[in-house]
Amino acid sequence: MDVYINKFIKKAVQDNYIDRLDEVVQTNRLLHVLQKDAYEPMHDVLLDMSYQELLDKFVEDAIKRGVIDTSLAQKEQLEAEIMSVITPLPSVVNHVFWDKYMQSKELATRYFFQLSQDNDYIKTRAIQKNISFSHDSRYGTLEITINLSKPEKDPKDIAKARQMTQVTYPESQLTMTNEGYYGRINHPARSNHRIIRLCLGEDKWGFQYSPYAYFNEHSIFLSQEVRPMNVNKTCLANLLHIVEIFPHYFVGSNAGLPIVGGSILSHDHYQAGRHEFPMDNAREIPIEEIKGVKASLLHWPLSVIRLKDVSIDKLIDAGGHILSVWKAYSDETVDIKASTNGVPHNTVTPIARYKNNMYELDIVLRNNRTSSEYPDGIFHPHPDVQHIKKENIGLIEVMGLAILPPRLKEELKVVQDYLDGKDVCVNPIHTDWAMLLKDKGISVEQGVGQVFERVLEDAGVFKQTVVGQEAFYRFIEEIRRS
Repeated sequence: MDVYINKFIKKAVQDNYIDRLDEVVQTNRLLHVLQKDAYEPMHDVLLDMSYQELLDKFVEDAIKRGVIDTSLAQKEQLEAEIMSVITPLPSVVNHVFWDKYMQSKELATRYFFQLSQDNDYIKTRAIQKNISFSHDSRYGTLEITINLSKPEKDPKDIAKARQMTQVTYPESQLTMTNEGYYGRINHPARSNHRIIRLCLGEDKWGFQYSPYAYFNEHSIFLSQEVRPMNVNKTCLANLLHIVEIFPHYFVGSNAGLPIVGGSILSHDHYQAGRHEFPMDNAREIPIEEIKGVKASLLHWPLSVIRLKDVSIDKLIDAGGHILSVWKAYSDETVDIKASTNGVPHNTVTPIARYKNNMYELDIVLRNNRTSSEYPDGIFHPHPDVQHIKKENIGLIEVMGLAILPPRLKEELKVVQDYLDGKDVCVNPIHTDWAMLLKDKGISVEQGVGQVFERVLEDAGVFKQTVVGQEAFYRFIEEIRRS
């Protein structure tokens, strides 16, 4: 084991994660984490191993020696604590990041992204388990992912969690107090977690990567203050200023209402990254300028107004105006009501990017109203497609990347076996769909892609029909009159 310890520390020194003067201290710290008293220092160790491969050796040895048991929580806590040994303190990470930023904005994010992979905060090996494929739709090529990266909860940990005293620190998995937190059975280990500090206006924010990324350099911007998500004019300004700071990233916000919002509405945050989504390349249908900025509608299943200008302030003004009008807008001919008994239904999913020397702001119109026919949401996946996707349609899906539940891996395999003529029992929720696929002679992947296309159409407030588009243009006229 000593040879692996030596290699781990030497590699971190070589990669500038550990200063050469700190090598002995960090070696001793690692020995303490691994509960090893004896150690034989050595030199010139030639081992071609990654940090993760060395990590596996440490965890395997710790289990053999009884340092930890085989429960998922204990393994994750030890892994994060081991990796914290090679992870610089937040002050150092921030100093290096902003120093590199002065040289190149991309150099800064490249450093932080590499560190977050090397120290296993980004679960690169788990992410590789995801199943991904594409689907050619009438709106362009959609991206499909079956999410298999997040580990299933360990039954032993679930049993222990029931006996635990309730703890409210950190307040959620998004708060900045997660940085360096050891973790517990019902809260993930974050010893190796680091956050870049920045200011948006007068507010303090943090920038981190997502442990279980859905796309390249999937990152999160979170407010230091714990407050509910609020999609307003300030939100639009924040998104555009983030793109100003990191022009090689897109950034967007989930809508701030249930059903059409994200999974965490209790903490103000945005998602960003370095990925070109299907919606980015949707066909633009030019319309007259809005508040002096270039505007177009997108040929896309959801209802999107795209604004472009070299001026961030003009985009904030135009986007804020659209949002203000939309929040009060009703058109019951297409099931849109602004509120019910004072409870609001209209909001937006905004996305900002910098492209072709101009700032872009996409305003995706959302409505979370329910009805007796559609109790899960009128503009939510309808019952006949919920066997594939029942969850909220959030920011990532809005842009054309499906995040589908892990249950589908086995369920779809059985459906494909059925299509191949095997004698299998298809899950009853898929029976009618499987028979339809067989009648049409199409594959499971094609079928899933068609369902996701329909899911996005269900979420669109102004449908891609004559009636829907006429209603969309009525709303555009309302924007101009207001």
